[in-house]
Amino acid sequence: MSDTSTTAWRVVTDLTGKTVIVTGAASGIGRATALQFASAGAIVHIGDVNADEGLATAESIKSSGGQAVFHQLDLMRGESIDAFVDGVMAHIGGAPDIIASVAGVDRVKPFLENTPQDWDFLAQINYIGPVRMIHRFLPAMLERRSGKIVTVASDAGRVGSSGETFYAGTKGAIIAFTKSLARETARAGITCNCVAPGPTDTPLFNGTIPEGTKLRDALIRSIPLKRLAQPVEIAHTIVFFSTPATDFMTGQVVSVSGGLTMHG
Repeated sequence: MSDTSTTAWRVVTDLTGKTVIVTGAASGIGRATALQFASAGAIVHIGDVNADEGLATAESIKSSGGQAVFHQLDLMRGESIDAFVDGVMAHIGGAPDIIASVAGVDRVKPFLENTPQDWDFLAQINYIGPVRMIHRFLPAMLERRSGKIVTVASDAGRVGSSGETFYAGTKGAIIAFTKSLARETARAGITCNCVAPGPTDTPLFNGTIPEGTKLRDALIRSIPLKRLAQPVEIAHTIVFFSTPATDFMTGQVVSVSGGLTMHG
């Protein structure tokens, strides 16, 4: 690779000074995403309901020379979302450059064993909460006429998943929301894209499908690359969607699943 092309690649992946929101950054994919944004030079605003671990992520970034601020965020509560948005915008002095909506939860059980409480929990955290947050940030981004929004769905929202029917529904909703928002915001120069992870080695996944279970072993065997994703591998795609390298991409959904789901 020539020096010129190497320099160009560094430029399109450099996020120095950019302000980024990362939800769910206390652990798993969200934490890996926050760390990757910081390594690219971004100023990371972390939102999570888990204050101890969210603060730990922020401290890890700062101890490595990066910039990060933790804000309490409970996606189940509208007043918490509003306080989060107001706090971030007051700190930044305007709209963020990038929103990475990563936070999510799952419940694995047959659909007929679902309860209304399960539905409320999944819908609020996986869909309604993120939508409300983006809705609050968006006017300032539209006024500035720039920005990038990256949502995190799941391949369950693309192809379905037995035992995760309602969860898959919330992730399918995020996919449709992202595509539709991309259409509405394109004229303002805002891009909206979605990352759809496959099975990933996170605390959420490990708590749902523990190591040593037949279901986990069978799932890994069904993945062409024969392993789970590591959180940082999902984070790389989220950050990529936030760089100038993707300025002409919007309304796209990219699976990061080790080949488990292949789309023509």
